[in-house]
Amino acid sequence: MIIDNYNRIHNYLRISLTDNCNLRCFYCMPEEDYVFTPASRLMQADEIEALGKTFVDLGVNKIRLTGGEPLVRKDAADIILRLAKLKVNLTLTTNATRLHEFADALKEANVHSLNISLDTLQSDKFTLITRRDQFKLVYDNIQMMVKNNFHVKVNMVVMKGLNENEIIDFVEWTKYEPVHVRFIEFMPFTGNKWTSNKVFTWQQMLKVIEEKYSFIPLENDKHDTAKAYTVPGHAGTFAIISTMSAPFCSGCNRMRLTADGKLKNCLFSKEETDLLSAFRRGEDVTPLIHQSIRSKAKELGGQFTTDFEHLHAEDINNRSMITIGG
Repeated sequence: MIIDNYNRIHNYLRISLTDNCNLRCFYCMPEEDYVFTPASRLMQADEIEALGKTFVDLGVNKIRLTGGEPLVRKDAADIILRLAKLKVNLTLTTNATRLHEFADALKEANVHSLNISLDTLQSDKFTLITRRDQFKLVYDNIQMMVKNNFHVKVNMVVMKGLNENEIIDFVEWTKYEPVHVRFIEFMPFTGNKWTSNKVFTWQQMLKVIEEKYSFIPLENDKHDTAKAYTVPGHAGTFAIISTMSAPFCSGCNRMRLTADGKLKNCLFSKEETDLLSAFRRGEDVTPLIHQSIRSKAKELGGQFTTDFEHLHAEDINNRSMITIGG
């Protein structure tokens, strides 16, 4: 098992396949013209498989593939099918632009659950946020996956002054379709222009929703990052990821492996452990994994607190979101 100094067992690994993406969401990617990591510095398919197996042998039972956009990798299907051979719950986070090309591979790999990023239901605002005119493609692919009985979670980053007025629209989406919307508080990363006055909190979201709907909380697992709710009679659900106002670090079981093979023990950790270089030298990476997790901070990477109103993004030492993996 992989255990930190706060007796948290880590059995969930998020693997970023690439820092490349075919969208340009400003809160994730700093600039339109972005220099991506050269392919030689990325983990190759066999390296991802081998490192994934190492983590599974240490007790990991869930792996989520992320990016950038994981499906822009030419060997994405191969990687998915390789990891499907491991005894894990395999899932994927995607922007959905290429799901129509990978639906069969995902079925073959027994991937049943998808997290799909979508911050607006308005086509023009989608273009503003992503700097790409692909709303219809994304929306149609979401509908396709729902019809194919995938468990679809739609991740909406809520930003005050931009899209908080669409919260009700997203909840209404769950009325007739089994989509599971997750509202995410806006988090600070290098280059994403975060300021505290753009954060729309968990309690503010609930206040907006309760003006139109009565809802009840659902039971959450201790490892859940989202506080889940349902409106009676709705086919889907909604949830809130309250990283800034009410973090969930006490039950954290997550580790992140970046596309260039660095292990991050927290989304906000400034320290990283280079597993890929050690692996390529033929070294056993198991001690490095244990050492990284034992050094994990109690909460929020040890870099800030829930007093986010006085937080300045430039004081946080971290990567941009796209180079960490969602």
